[in-house]
Amino acid sequence: MRTHYCGELNAKHIGDTITVCGWVHRRRDHGGVIFLDLRDRQGLLQVVVDPDTKDAFATADRARSEWVMQITGLVRARPEGTVNADMPTGEIEVLGREVRVLNTADTPPFQLDEHAKVGEEVRLKHRYMDLRRPEMLENLMLRSRVTTFVRNFLAGHGFVDTETPVLTRATPEGARDYLVPSRVHKGEFFALPQSPQLFKQLLMVAGLDRYFQIAKCFRDEDLRADRQPEFTQIDLEMSFADEEAVMSLTESMIRELFQAEMGVDLGAFPRMPYAEAMARFGSDKPDLRIPLELIDIKDLMAKVDFKVFSGPANDPNGRVTVLKVPGGASISRKEIDDYTKFVGQYGAKGLAWVKVNALSEGLEGLQSPILKFMPDDVVMALMERVDAADGDILFFGADSTRVVSDGLGALRVKLGHDLNLLTHQWAPLWVVDFPMFEDAGDGHVAALHHPFTAPTVDADTLKTKPLDALSRAYDMVLNGTELGGGSIRIHDQAMQQAVFDVLNISAEEQREKFGFLLDALRYGAPPHGGLAFGLDRLVMLMLGATSIRDVIAFPKTQSATCLLTDAPGVVSAEQLKEVGVRIRQDKTETM
Repeated sequence: MRTHYCGELNAKHIGDTITVCGWVHRRRDHGGVIFLDLRDRQGLLQVVVDPDTKDAFATADRARSEWVMQITGLVRARPEGTVNADMPTGEIEVLGREVRVLNTADTPPFQLDEHAKVGEEVRLKHRYMDLRRPEMLENLMLRSRVTTFVRNFLAGHGFVDTETPVLTRATPEGARDYLVPSRVHKGEFFALPQSPQLFKQLLMVAGLDRYFQIAKCFRDEDLRADRQPEFTQIDLEMSFADEEAVMSLTESMIRELFQAEMGVDLGAFPRMPYAEAMARFGSDKPDLRIPLELIDIKDLMAKVDFKVFSGPANDPNGRVTVLKVPGGASISRKEIDDYTKFVGQYGAKGLAWVKVNALSEGLEGLQSPILKFMPDDVVMALMERVDAADGDILFFGADSTRVVSDGLGALRVKLGHDLNLLTHQWAPLWVVDFPMFEDAGDGHVAALHHPFTAPTVDADTLKTKPLDALSRAYDMVLNGTELGGGSIRIHDQAMQQAVFDVLNISAEEQREKFGFLLDALRYGAPPHGGLAFGLDRLVMLMLGATSIRDVIAFPKTQSATCLLTDAPGVVSAEQLKEVGVRIRQDKTETM
């Protein structure tokens, strides 16, 4: 039906007779001459239809926004003074000779140009219209190019594209599973996979050696801008590999992708231990574009009378930290109040501060409601510790280590953006040497990544001092966003059972949930490791978007619903009966 896409025509096609198809983006009547801007996924094309071609003119005259058209005509140069340098097809236009309506369209629910402001709810309800917008089509096309690049790269390095089951059984991945009732086995349920983790390990046991998959994954958890109930992973695993092999290969893949698609040289990725990242930035995925760091002052505050500081300073699980913002003394009291509310979201009970107005004047040159609670020598030692200068503001965190790290770590990022402190555009990083476990309370521990991650210690040491053990895990971070995480896996059955024992998973539960894995590890499992990238997050970062919903064709809302199809929805009593499920009404719903 067409010879060319609208957006691919240019000056080299002048004199050619072509046929294009697309949607009417805009119609204009200029003194009896009809101008149609025709749009397809490749771009816009200006079509001119004059009264000399009566049938074509009559058809063009009645065309309206979003009508589907087929136009045949002559490509010619635009008249002098009408060239649009901002438009890829701006040097040419098409003199329409045959104009055909392929379909009419109702008035769109919103305008499809770049100036239209429309709420996300309306966009998602009419997603098929939203996706017609050039920027949304480009998002999906970039996503396609990224997956094509990844497939070619990994295939070129010996990886085999292999599908794993979507209907499986529940495994502990850190979030709730989506459950699927079985009609054949009533009372029993499949689970949609949170990741292909166990299956890809079994593929290594099977001798596939190198596996990858663009995998759909599902997690029934609270949503954020960078999370969806169903999402896509670039999942890979390789045998006879250590951390260096996995990290080197995947780093090369991301660097080559950015170079090929964006012309960006990310450079070598620095490596930072988890403990250092938490100490300096309060985050295991620090944004290194922001030149602010947390400075610990626990030792300085241990003997002050100010209990807000001395309490956490003398608590083994407490932390007292300063975030110095150069030039931040101009921040208003109202802005400080707003930042106090912000850190409150992370459990902080307040946000103490000191403004450095004139350091040469000693205490008289400092401004803060907390100075009266602190000895003069401590205050001046604090100024020296943080290397304070005139015009700075110091923000303090004093609470449990988690609250201080989370609160001031998030404040660091917010201040970096609010004050335009970013020093460069891209900041990649590997975070390594993660703890194997974290304290879950009540004398129990939880796996920081997942229970199939290999530790750096032997099984006896692991059982004796689990919270001191490090894991062979690594996360790739870009601009403060975790792009992907992975680890070297446990390939020894005794070590896997030791990890389960530390996690207080009984022998019966180990057998019930992971018997197939433990059995497989008995039959010559090779050393192996891998990594999974969040495809949605990767494309979002490359586009500079703020939400992964902008890079997914048909995303869910913040409440995990699809406004387009009204999913999830109710099913009939007969369907429920077939799978042996009965809906129990919550008592509160009947009151």
